[in-house]
Amino acid sequence: MQDVSFDSLTVVLGIAFVVPLALGAVPRLRVPAVVVEIVLGIVVGPQVLDWARVDDPVAILSVIGLAFLLFLCGLEVDLDQLRGRVLRLAALGFGLSLVLAVLVGVALDAAGFVKSPLLAGIILTATSLGLVLPVLKENERTATPFGQLVFAGATLGNLVSALLLSLLFSRDSTDLGTKIVLLAGFVIAVIVLALALTRHRMSMPLSKLLVRLQDTAAQIRVRGAMFLLVLLILAAQEFGTATILGAFVAGAIVSVVDRDGVRTHPLLRVKLDAIGYGFLIPVFMVAAGLTFDLQALLDEPSVLARVPVFVIGLLVVRGLPALVYRSLLGTRNAIAAGLLQATSLPFIVAATAIGQSLDVITRATAAAFVSAGLISALVFPMAASYLLRPDTRVSAAESARGRGPR
Repeated sequence: MQDVSFDSLTVVLGIAFVVPLALGAVPRLRVPAVVVEIVLGIVVGPQVLDWARVDDPVAILSVIGLAFLLFLCGLEVDLDQLRGRVLRLAALGFGLSLVLAVLVGVALDAAGFVKSPLLAGIILTATSLGLVLPVLKENERTATPFGQLVFAGATLGNLVSALLLSLLFSRDSTDLGTKIVLLAGFVIAVIVLALALTRHRMSMPLSKLLVRLQDTAAQIRVRGAMFLLVLLILAAQEFGTATILGAFVAGAIVSVVDRDGVRTHPLLRVKLDAIGYGFLIPVFMVAAGLTFDLQALLDEPSVLARVPVFVIGLLVVRGLPALVYRSLLGTRNAIAAGLLQATSLPFIVAATAIGQSLDVITRATAAAFVSAGLISALVFPMAASYLLRPDTRVSAAESARGRGPR
């Protein structure tokens, strides 16, 4: 312990504490906290003020924070919503996204902007559920067809992106065929685990025991969720897939197994959010700013010029396919859905970090991608909210007229 310094971690946690206070004091300033956290991480990092660095404590908590972020994204998976017309439209839209991702990746490679067109395409396919959900809740759209479509599209984007990243850019050196076999083994293991947990959930004595211990010092459900998270991360590593897939799947399993949570243990989600958003995830976001290569972005004008190109890439790959939702949502809402689906930041940070470790993306290109993600997180949700609010008022007025005397 004498050789471990907590100086940098103190600065990081100080930023994590101050940012929501400052944003809460100015409620009209609708800026996502993660954007401010990353920007402040850049400011206090080695390339500007040099107040903090990614030392061992920050690095370890940052890795855990990324895993917990993906765990919470998986926790938001609602299989009841992923069916029927909503699922068909979301699948069609995401299928178009995959085609466009390949085309845009090839175009970026031909222009000399990226080293790996496949990685570029994968980076552009994900959607940040953590940034999209607050917009849906704020505009009371979570339970509407609009919210279901956006959530289904974002879920497909996160899941397929994690799968592709695992298959194509795992640190394991095995060939693609072997990776597919290993991935199949991982999927089978997950299914067996989910079935086992579901069967035990039906056991009345065990259920009573969990209820009795859930809000005591044992916090048994929180401990179980943490154990499942680490267990599936370990399983993903053993099967040669990316750890982000294990973290996401762990959250999805908890979501499926824990369906009676509102009735028997409503505070579990609150506790998990407190661990993630209150501690671990802000460390990951600020650390992303600490490692951001600002110098590489500013030194070469050609690198800086890539930022708007990547922003347009996000809009084309994830925003444009949302036009297939017009038949259900109308044009205005479909555009808003496209903007929300094109909002991506945490996955970009994670994927570019993996790409750099495998030497398939340069630090400068990674910085340009993260900058594009920052812009998308800052601009797209606000634009989507602007498009949604007039429709909300009109719907309310129409409902009022519909309830009036005839």
